[in-house]
Amino acid sequence: MRSRWGDRAAARLAYRLHRDRGSVTAEFAAVLPAVLVVLACCLGAVQVVGQQVRMTDAAADVARLLARGDDAGPASGLLAAVAPGTALTEERQGEFVCARLSAPSAFAPFAAAGLTLAARSCALASATASDDP
Repeated sequence: MRSRWGDRAAARLAYRLHRDRGSVTAEFAAVLPAVLVVLACCLGAVQVVGQQVRMTDAAADVARLLARGDDAGPASGLLAAVAPGTALTEERQGEFVCARLSAPSAFAPFAAAGLTLAARSCALASATASDDP
């Protein structure tokens, strides 16, 4: 048999549960946009890092092409595949040929912020390429 105090406690608990019933839904609805923005920024950052890795790899490939004595034709085809609008600057430093690439970010939130990615790589010029003027 229940006591009178037990019935009152159960009634108060039931009232509190009923009263707070929609608060979790409201809190979730308030937090969800912030969570989605943070998630979108994290995914965008991963994509930008991936683009940076591709640019670094392309800079090494372009430096090797230029060090062999090839012209910029094959290099421009490679750069078009990496990111549209990639600029190539060729530098010679002694026996080395360096390629410096720069391109705006290809991903909307970071491109809107004006983020520009850059990569640089050098390769030892071959004997036939270093004899060219």
